[in-house]
Amino acid sequence: MVSVEDLHGRSGGLASVPDCTLFPQSHSPALRVAVLLAAALAGAAGGAALSSATGPQALWTVIGAAAVAGGLLSTWSPCGYSSISLLRPDGRGIGAVVRWLPTFAMHGAGYGLGALMLGGLLGGIGMAAGSAGFGTAALLVLGLIGLAYGAHQLDFLRVPYPQRRAQVPHDARQRFPKWVIGGLYGLSLGLDYLTYVQTPLLYMMTLAAVFTGNIPEAIAIVALFNLGRFLPVAVNALPIPDYRVQAWLARHQENAVLADGAILTALGAGFTVLALI
Repeated sequence: MVSVEDLHGRSGGLASVPDCTLFPQSHSPALRVAVLLAAALAGAAGGAALSSATGPQALWTVIGAAAVAGGLLSTWSPCGYSSISLLRPDGRGIGAVVRWLPTFAMHGAGYGLGALMLGGLLGGIGMAAGSAGFGTAALLVLGLIGLAYGAHQLDFLRVPYPQRRAQVPHDARQRFPKWVIGGLYGLSLGLDYLTYVQTPLLYMMTLAAVFTGNIPEAIAIVALFNLGRFLPVAVNALPIPDYRVQAWLARHQENAVLADGAILTALGAGFTVLALI
């Protein structure tokens, strides 16, 4: 198993990040089948309920919640681990946390700028392609993506998962003031495709942003995903060592992938049913 330090990188360049090949040996096939079926049934029921909803608010609520969930689940990746350790306060106590707040704020600002840039690009692509919101074809594509990657995360199907296999170098803290690192790191992670992201919910939210064909709406989707990525860093304000947070993440890595698969499957089934009704 590659160590966290190895994943962060010891040199000045971006470090290569291997695919995780440790999918949950502790979760039996029977449990994964049960999760797959339960998620699919719940999603299908939700899709049927959405079909009778008046107005787009209910669908947007689902998409927004999925975006935030995807951001939170991205914490279980090298980027999440390094955000916790790289941006921790210097020292202990209230004073250290107060001195750390500019770093936290700049980190959030970086995520916000990343959402504006990526969301603007995706919304512009959708406009150029003539996308006009979540019609039948868009929902069906989102549904198939969700079902395929849900099965992928639950280890029933292998689907290509292309992305940049790189990670911001861990020694960046020695190069700049921490508040500068907070902003730069937030921007690099807020653009979402510059470093390794472990949840395929990123793909679904990217397509959803394009399908809006609307720049403000696309920015909103990316911003909600980035909000989910940003919020876990707030744990550094608590009197808990970063290595304990990382250890907790490591212990629940398999459960996070299981939850990821369940969410993707439920969304896939829901969007598919909504498209077909």
